[in-house]
Amino acid sequence: MQLRRAGAGTGMIDPVPLPDLSVVQEAIGDAEWVLHAANQDLPCLAEIGLVPSRLFDTELAARLAGLPRVGLGAVVESLLGFSLQKGHSAADWSTRPLPEEWLVYAALDVEVLVDLRDALAALLEEQGKTEWARQEFEAILAAGPPAPKQDPWRKTSGVHGLRSRRQLGMLRALWEARDDLARKRDIAPGRVLPDSAMVSAVQADPQTEGALLELPVFRGRANRRLVGTWFGALARGRALPEAELPPHSRPGEGPPPVNRWADRDPAAATRLQVARAGLAELSAKHDVPVENVLSPDLVRRLMWSPPEPRDVETVSTALRAGGAREWQVELTRDLLTDAATRA
Repeated sequence: MQLRRAGAGTGMIDPVPLPDLSVVQEAIGDAEWVLHAANQDLPCLAEIGLVPSRLFDTELAARLAGLPRVGLGAVVESLLGFSLQKGHSAADWSTRPLPEEWLVYAALDVEVLVDLRDALAALLEEQGKTEWARQEFEAILAAGPPAPKQDPWRKTSGVHGLRSRRQLGMLRALWEARDDLARKRDIAPGRVLPDSAMVSAVQADPQTEGALLELPVFRGRANRRLVGTWFGALARGRALPEAELPPHSRPGEGPPPVNRWADRDPAAATRLQVARAGLAELSAKHDVPVENVLSPDLVRRLMWSPPEPRDVETVSTALRAGGAREWQVELTRDLLTDAATRA
């Protein structure tokens, strides 16, 4: 964990041998914490007892400021003129002791972060977006750690191409086998077996291990050794009793995939089209990515099931209930009300 404070320089703490960091929390808890892509770091920091009371997220600030690239290196180079050292982001940081060059790399990540914060704050002030950023940062803090994901296997890329509950049961079994193996190896699941390979295997429904090995990806040496694991998972999913098969969607999961709207509810498809066009115009006008103007998921939910009566007041209430910040409500409520009343 890297820390930098004006007048104090840069320091690093290893939480593995020092699990009780309450003294650090006491020392810096009331200060503004400057993080880049805070949503990635805050859950990990919370696990070791470190929780900020004030926040400035340089990645989110760069998005609101309309910078074309928002990675830390790109933003530093754009606003401060420095090029950050690269090369160890994919290293195994569980290694102990950490090599000195890795420590230097980690320290450089925060060396100019306070200066970057000041440059972004000035840019946001110039654009009249300081209040937008304040509300965004407060929303991140208020959200707290994310809740455990329900049915995480449903996030498999390409899952919407599977039509039957039986196929979903096979995918779930294959996903669980992959996840178990990835945990044992301590590597990302996608490096064990790509999502696309799992979906292809379910769609092909091979009846023998040999048939599975004929599919792309499974022909490789690594997956040939694991063919029994993958085929066994598919077989377990195929043999599940009907009552144990997963439903097509979780209760309250939300609207169906957008590509099905035209068939299932043409009026909703029209509403979404109008809403997206209006949001794209706002995005261009304010130079803010459309996904930061308003959550795409919230837009879909609102256009699939508009509140009644369909007026500015009910739309504003629905936006707030869906987590929209006040600046987003003020910016989008009129166009979304118009879209909601189109059909």
